[in-house]
Amino acid sequence: MSLSTLKNRRERGFFDGQFLIAMPGMEDRNFARTVIYICAHSDAGAMGFVINRPQSLTFTDVLQHLDMIKQEEPIVLPQRARDFPIQTGGPVESGRGFVLHSDDYASDSSIPVSDDICLTATLDIVRAISKGAGPKRATMLLGYSSWAAGQLENEVANNGWLTCPANEELIFDRNLDDKYERALAGMGINAAMLSAEAGHA
Repeated sequence: MSLSTLKNRRERGFFDGQFLIAMPGMEDRNFARTVIYICAHSDAGAMGFVINRPQSLTFTDVLQHLDMIKQEEPIVLPQRARDFPIQTGGPVESGRGFVLHSDDYASDSSIPVSDDICLTATLDIVRAISKGAGPKRATMLLGYSSWAAGQLENEVANNGWLTCPANEELIFDRNLDDKYERALAGMGINAAMLSAEAGHA
């Protein structure tokens, strides 16, 4: 599923608003030990974002890359902007930035992905964040994850993923190191006891 499909969707699919938690047997290195927030699911496929994989770039790096600040200029940013998290959202369009955020910020290009969470992929939200005027809760993700029609359903049926309702606190939690374990714990599962043969919830 592409971003344009997300913009034009009309109905919510079964995996909308769900977490995918990679099983230990996940062979794709892009998704080993990942937690993915599914933003859209339909007969056309699915798309979402890895929420527990760090990115070496900083928000300052992003601003410089977008020529919003010059490298030779003194960097004066609000504390929230200096600490703003950048993560790796997936292998598709990995050079493109997306911001998942609370619904207290919205622009003409913002796409609601749940009752409380929106997705914005335009520069207006980056400018707002750099001025300390962005959403209360947000994270920037470079790239996204996508599945063709029927692909995600097959992967879940073949025990590639565990699924459970998404937890907003976990989506925006900046501690990535143990997010995988905490996502499993939210399902009552100890990661150390998980086998590649477990089913899905």
